[in-house]
Amino acid sequence: MDEEYVETVLDVVGTVPVGRATTYGDVAEVVGEVLGRGGPRQVGAVLARAGGAVPWWRVVNAAGRPPSHAGARALALLAHEGCPLVPARDRVDLRHARAELEVPAR
Repeated sequence: MDEEYVETVLDVVGTVPVGRATTYGDVAEVVGEVLGRGGPRQVGAVLARAGGAVPWWRVVNAAGRPPSHAGARALALLAHEGCPLVPARDRVDLRHARAELEVPAR
């Protein structure tokens, strides 16, 4: 993955507000508007490798679930921030938590 793609993904994820969440697909859509390439799996790969500097826990799959390898930690961070979770508290309530993403300025 090239550095421009990685930086763009990290820029987009860095804009997700406290108490909100987005999906890998939403991030991929915004990145695609800027660079014309990539998808949800590529976004996940970037976050797995280089996401420590951004709020990676605010990015979930289309069902509202965080990555399985860090699910409990991500859910705890989301709950601490006041992000809406479903009653079972095992995933984000995307109907109420989904953030509007913007194309990053370049």
